[in-house]
Amino acid sequence: MAKSTPRRRAEPTRPWSRKARPPRPTTERTRTERRAEPPSVRRAAAAPAPAEGPAPVPVSPLEPAPAPAPVAEHSDPVPDAVPDPAPPKSRPVGPVAPPPRSRLGAGLLTALWLLLTVAGAALLAEGLLLQGSLPSDRLAMPGGLRDVDLTSELIPQVGAVAIATTYVWALAARTGGRPVVFSLLTLAIGAGVITLDRPMLRSGAAVMICVVTAVLAIVATVPAKNFRRAVREVVVAVYIAALGGLATIGIGPSLDVGRFEYVTLGLALVACFAVVYRLGAGFHGLGRRGVVIVVVGALILGLTLAYAELLSRYGTPALVEWVFDGVRWMREHLGASPRPIVALLGIPALVWGTHMRARRRQGWWVCAFGVGATVPIAQLLVDPGVSVTESVLAVTYGVVVGLLVGLVLIRVDLALTGQRGRGARRAEEEAAVRPEPARIEALL
Repeated sequence: MAKSTPRRRAEPTRPWSRKARPPRPTTERTRTERRAEPPSVRRAAAAPAPAEGPAPVPVSPLEPAPAPAPVAEHSDPVPDAVPDPAPPKSRPVGPVAPPPRSRLGAGLLTALWLLLTVAGAALLAEGLLLQGSLPSDRLAMPGGLRDVDLTSELIPQVGAVAIATTYVWALAARTGGRPVVFSLLTLAIGAGVITLDRPMLRSGAAVMICVVTAVLAIVATVPAKNFRRAVREVVVAVYIAALGGLATIGIGPSLDVGRFEYVTLGLALVACFAVVYRLGAGFHGLGRRGVVIVVVGALILGLTLAYAELLSRYGTPALVEWVFDGVRWMREHLGASPRPIVALLGIPALVWGTHMRARRRQGWWVCAFGVGATVPIAQLLVDPGVSVTESVLAVTYGVVVGLLVGLVLIRVDLALTGQRGRGARRAEEEAAVRPEPARIEALL
């Protein structure tokens, strides 16, 4: 027989338990009685009782009012009210915007820059291109000044120094540098080169002018929404590079053509990629698409530079003969042949890069390969075995072919990344509003 569970004793009632809680005291009036009372009675009942104190003494109207108590002579004066301290001024959070520049000052600097550039271009054109075509070889100066000999070698040299100074000013201002300091330094170096008249100094000055020209022609461009505006940016870059090419040869260098071409191209690539690294938000701004673009551009650059050597070493004799026959035919019938690095790399990179910059910042990395066009154009007249007419025609043919290649690249890019149809392309073009500073404003 199982044992039964023992009974639990009844616990004593605790004073704080619910069973021992005393009943609530009842008020004299119930809730129903209070509701039945008029509002005035309820308000009087709810009003607080007056504080206990001495009862006021009744004053008879026939008796005079008591005089006020005299104030003690040595009573402490009441201190003046202390004004509240002013709230602390809040400091602005984040970077403080620079004060706006004066439009008048910016306009005067732009006008001065254009004046010096036009003057330098005129001196270069007269000393290099118009030699002997003017009716007189001397320019009469007013005010009893000595006449200027237009056949002097100083004419193109002074023009080259003027163009180098204005180009350095523009490049420093565009990249956020100190244009006054670097332009004055360039002017002093140019004056020293002309005064000392050393071949090594002239060659070094020519390399500097060529590199500065090539980089400025890239950073002077602005984003292009469509192909028509991209063509405009290519024309601007070609003009800047061509004028810099006149300044490069105007300083009078004595150099080896092949070595000069490779050195200037390498320095321009390094300088342009250093600027683009800041404009394109570093390597993390590349993305997968940018990495592919840089790799493909580097491969095309290497192939265009080494195609002649590759043909002579690994090409069959029939292929080599066919290529050189085509080059000779173009020179005989068209006057010149386009340079592959200009037609296949430089100009297409400028067209596609400016078009991409209106949509994505990766376009700067594409524009960096535009030095494949700006450097050869700046080397326009370095080779004494090539005439001016042949050089101009070669650049023209290269630009035309490069524009066609760039148009194909834009169409392929829009077909792969955008929507199909003319209406969709037009809407995409209107939506391409990635902001960038104007052409004469600083990018950084």
